[in-house]
Amino acid sequence: MSAANINIPDAPQPRVVIVGGGFAGLNLADKMSKMNYQVVLIDKNNFHQFQPLFYQVAMAGLEPSSILFPLRKLFQKRKNVFIRVTTVTKVNTAQKRVHTLLGELEYDFLVLAIGADTNFFGNEQIARKAFPMKTVGEALTLRNKILYDYERAITTVDYEERQGLIDIVIVGGGPTGVEVAGALAEMKKYILPKDYTELNCEEIDIYLVQGGNCLLKGMSAEASQKAEDFLKKLGVIIKLNARVEDFDGKFVYIKGGEKIQSNKVIWAAGIKGNTVEGLPEESIVWGGRIKVDRDNKVVGVADVYAIGDIAYMEEPDFPKGHPQVAQVAIQQAKNLAKNFNRTAKGKPTKPFVYNNLGAMATIGRNRAVVDLPRFKFQGFFAWIVWLFVHLFSLIGMKNRLFVFINWVWNYFTYDQSLRLIIRPKNRHQKEKIPKEI
Repeated sequence: MSAANINIPDAPQPRVVIVGGGFAGLNLADKMSKMNYQVVLIDKNNFHQFQPLFYQVAMAGLEPSSILFPLRKLFQKRKNVFIRVTTVTKVNTAQKRVHTLLGELEYDFLVLAIGADTNFFGNEQIARKAFPMKTVGEALTLRNKILYDYERAITTVDYEERQGLIDIVIVGGGPTGVEVAGALAEMKKYILPKDYTELNCEEIDIYLVQGGNCLLKGMSAEASQKAEDFLKKLGVIIKLNARVEDFDGKFVYIKGGEKIQSNKVIWAAGIKGNTVEGLPEESIVWGGRIKVDRDNKVVGVADVYAIGDIAYMEEPDFPKGHPQVAQVAIQQAKNLAKNFNRTAKGKPTKPFVYNNLGAMATIGRNRAVVDLPRFKFQGFFAWIVWLFVHLFSLIGMKNRLFVFINWVWNYFTYDQSLRLIIRPKNRHQKEKIPKEI
């Protein structure tokens, strides 16, 4: 079997190429590294990103390295695992080849765990000007923008111009939008008055705009209502049944004629599947997801699988596909690994059945909502549950320790120690303060 110039050695074991090092791809590679397969893990980054805590990086609550984990460190002792940092440009299912920026690679089995990206629903202007949070780089860009605008605000005399700098609009009332809104409201209440004493923080308005009639769609009515109550107590202005039509960098335009002045829009309104060239059109369904059967095999293609956010699978309890959350990705990876093992032993595979462990969201300190299969609760205990679930979901004891220390410090001091504006510098240019980040 050839590996072209990616430099993967030939091996007697079947080669499984996994594209994507997120929750799905990483868990699959980890399980299969203990089996009689050659595993090639391809990702454009050399680290795994813990996406549920991106918003805390953006809000200066955590340092990026605390929620990242080097891929090579996890597989240091797994001699059958090869990692390549590159981008997959195309798959050739007829020749069983993966095309990357480094070269081509043949596979026996291909697993696409390429995840999802921000969905701007075709609005190019919003895509250019709004701030998504699907990567740690985007979270850092947002952090820079928020902090730098406050630096500009304290020297801005004109009231209207200052409002554009300090007011923030969050679009999307799912868990990410709710958690960002809560974090910003707490920053306004506890942090900004200490850092920016010249600024009247009462002027700061935080808007959460949701196209539907409730927050946290998909969770219980109790969770939705409690999240709305928590945010209102924190001073967040919630606009339900409000669809954002445009954003020009100065104003957010809402269907019906309303507009909100703000230089910053945080876009958390939807996701769409990442794309890869070479799959048949009939394999792609709405939202850019790849249609798979109950074994996660891509429909219409041999020896190609898809797992995680990119996979669209129908089962009796989920006739419109599974929610695009980490638990689905992790469970699909584990089931697929077991099926590879069963196949190698000549045993029949077992279809995937999603075990819904529940959903949760936090709305600042001491406030969270948790929906478990048998119990629903909100408030302080829900917040403690949220903390521990996310803490122990992180990879690496060092990351868990650092995140725990940051959380404890923030809780008792009402402070965040990472309010740093860090931007790249071109050594061939004179350093200057840009008008925009």
